[in-house]
Amino acid sequence: MIKDTIKTSTEKHITAADILEDPNYIAMSYGGYREKTRDIQPTISQLKQDMKILSAMGIKILRTYNVQLQEASNLLKAISDLKKEDSNFEMYVMLGAWIDCKNAWTGKIPNHEVESEQNAGEIGRAVALAKQYPDIVKIIAVGNEAMVTWATSYFVRPNVILKWVTYLQELKEKGELDKDLWITSSDDFSSWGGGDPSYHTEDLNNLIRAVDYISMHTYPMHNSHYNPQFWLVPEEESNLPDIEKIESAMQRALLFSQQQYDGVANYMRSLGINKPVHIGETGWATLSNEHYGADGSKAADEYKSGRYYQLMREWTKKEHISCFYFEAFDEQWKDAQNPFGSENHFGLINLKGEAKYAIWDLVDNGIFKGLKRDGQSITKTYNGKVEDLIREVHVPPLKIETTYNY
Repeated sequence: MIKDTIKTSTEKHITAADILEDPNYIAMSYGGYREKTRDIQPTISQLKQDMKILSAMGIKILRTYNVQLQEASNLLKAISDLKKEDSNFEMYVMLGAWIDCKNAWTGKIPNHEVESEQNAGEIGRAVALAKQYPDIVKIIAVGNEAMVTWATSYFVRPNVILKWVTYLQELKEKGELDKDLWITSSDDFSSWGGGDPSYHTEDLNNLIRAVDYISMHTYPMHNSHYNPQFWLVPEEESNLPDIEKIESAMQRALLFSQQQYDGVANYMRSLGINKPVHIGETGWATLSNEHYGADGSKAADEYKSGRYYQLMREWTKKEHISCFYFEAFDEQWKDAQNPFGSENHFGLINLKGEAKYAIWDLVDNGIFKGLKRDGQSITKTYNGKVEDLIREVHVPPLKIETTYNY
């Protein structure tokens, strides 16, 4: 008992500043929903299963998205319980507070100039959880892709995000929140000034000044459809073996993300500001029957997803950039009416408890030994047969092709 007391009293107080940029704190986006509706919440027991799996993978910081539902609060309780059961268990959370415009998700026309009446309650819940679990909640993210104009159902102007970021920073100054708690917003690279100049407003500039760091999103997979020039196979590579064409495309996808990251960092610096920029979200679907599948950009499959995961982890680790990879587990509620929709297939582990190609090496290394998810041991997709996986991989279209179905 005396030894435990000494250990607790001398334990280092881990902060967001310690975690972000440190390659030993691998980041991951997390949702634990198993069913086709979020009306069925994952149990605390299920959340604990997931935490043990992710901890075994070396994950030490998770990103959540809202506190409207019970999942986030239950997740914090699950982590807290695991820490009590094992003093060496380590997991931290970037807690998301969802932000909407007026009339979002109501069937009425969204009013993007006015915020939802629900936002204040959402921020209040996030504050309460940060106070309740200061040893776990190290970051609060105000909004998820809440400023990007293609989020037509709910986006708000930067002044709304600025209002709530400022509010949270004031709570820190008053001592009502931990002074080391970092506040940000997690949004598309363009929303942070890294692309379309129409986003370059004084409200955005003031937001960049107000946050503790920038959390930006980058998705080359989506852009393989919406902005495909980087993705298509150039004519000079048309005679390469298929696997080399694919590898070249994945290297271009990595460069695409790096350029978006640089765009955000450069815009920030153009304002005379220098603070950390991290990747709050990026990922690559393993299946799609829409824009990214065999009849579209041919981007979505396990092989390309695995290569993107490897390339992003290598780059961000080298540059000390935290990368909240999207996402840990497949979730089928995201496109419940279309089982083969890409949104359901961003996980590194599927709903059958199978590790996808990106982390086959972890299965080989035995890190999942003794761990189960919903009664299923963690095995490899395709029974670990690379030849079967490669058989379903499509080469990106050639630039000179004009007939592919976009």
